[in-house]
Amino acid sequence: MGLVLLPLLFAAGFLWWMGGSLAAPAPAVIGDPPADLPVESVAIADGRGGTLKGWFIPAEGKTRAGVLLAHGVRANRRSMLARAQFLREQGYASLALDLQAHGESDGEQITFGYLESQDVRNGVEALRGRIGGKPVAAIGVSLGAASCVLGEKPLPVDALVLESMYSSIELATANRLRARFGAPGAWAFPLLTMQLPLRSPIPQGYLRPLERIGSVSAPVLLLGGRDDLATTAAETRALFEAAPEPKDLWIVDGAGHVDLHRAAQEEYERRILLFFELYLDAGLPNAVH
Repeated sequence: MGLVLLPLLFAAGFLWWMGGSLAAPAPAVIGDPPADLPVESVAIADGRGGTLKGWFIPAEGKTRAGVLLAHGVRANRRSMLARAQFLREQGYASLALDLQAHGESDGEQITFGYLESQDVRNGVEALRGRIGGKPVAAIGVSLGAASCVLGEKPLPVDALVLESMYSSIELATANRLRARFGAPGAWAFPLLTMQLPLRSPIPQGYLRPLERIGSVSAPVLLLGGRDDLATTAAETRALFEAAPEPKDLWIVDGAGHVDLHRAAQEEYERRILLFFELYLDAGLPNAVH
């Protein structure tokens, strides 16, 4: 009996350790911004007794609108600076935040969009206060995208770009286990997802953007990589189908779960700027094609 139980206990312990590792905070010393990018350091109260850190990047010339930049899991605001640079050159100010438990922001554990949804809301409010009543958009990547959708109320923005966003935490976990360990890895995903309520205040069934995206109140542009194994193209299409109009979809050829701006920079910038011109500048009631 002991020889049978020992491997099971080892496997259970390994999965408990893995669950803790996935939710562990990802602090980082951010350092100085690039010398050629003017930024202002920002500190925002997170509403939980802590502080969110970020950079405000002003537009070059007259400000057309503002854009909140929300990074992916275990990343930080530095990963969004290339986006901030091209937006600045086109007249868009931006605010790049470290989400809670990332970078230099406070936080005890990553909650995969639960607490982070309040962070992006706080970021939008802070950005509005800096751009004099101009429209505000958000670009969220992976965790940042889910954070833009999972709030109790729709994020108050005028346009929303969602990149590589998981449709449910259950499928996200299964996909990542399958990609790392093959088919047997997917069998273990319930033992990881069942840990969420034990480790955090996340309500059961909360982390399902597919069920929440229908409540979004802004035009949506959904992006995903055609070869993404973590957040599949099929998931991105399902999210697109569930999103309200106006909306658009771009599946990026040859891209996995990577920085889509870096993977297809020229086309990425063209599509983002067209989307913003439609809904931030002109407010036309048609999606980008």
